[in-house]
Amino acid sequence: MKRLLALVVFVMTAITPSFGQTMTNEAHRNANREKVLSGAACTGCDLFQLDFSYKEITNRDFSGSRLRQADFSVSTMDGSRFAHANLSILEAYGARFSKADFSGADLSEASFVGAWLGGANLTGANLTAANFSGAYLKTARGLTQVQLNKACGDSETEVPAGLRMPVCK
Repeated sequence: MKRLLALVVFVMTAITPSFGQTMTNEAHRNANREKVLSGAACTGCDLFQLDFSYKEITNRDFSGSRLRQADFSVSTMDGSRFAHANLSILEAYGARFSKADFSGADLSEASFVGAWLGGANLTGANLTAANFSGAYLKTARGLTQVQLNKACGDSETEVPAGLRMPVCK
């Protein structure tokens, strides 16, 4: 059986050069996930599509990391730094990001439905097609109307005074 498995891996690697690399990348991402869960910072890490739902990961530095399509649903990420990170297509339903730093981050197409972003820094963040329905952004810092015009929310979305959130269609 081991010979057969080794043969399959060899053939797949020979036929599809990226097959072995994909396995290596996935193992590397999982190692990065364990690193984060053990309490370490992970700047510039590849955390593509990893599941951090229902986790408490506070005051962690993810600056410059790739968190595209990750799942932070119902997680607590208070005080964490995501400056210039790729969080596009992130799932963050009901997550808490109190005083998190998203400055310059790519949050395009992310779902922050019901998320808490009190005191979060969103200066220069890309919010294109992000959904903030039911989210709390009232005390978020660095938000502009130009950013919000690219995102959407609903009647329950709370934004800083003087700004408004377009309704999702």
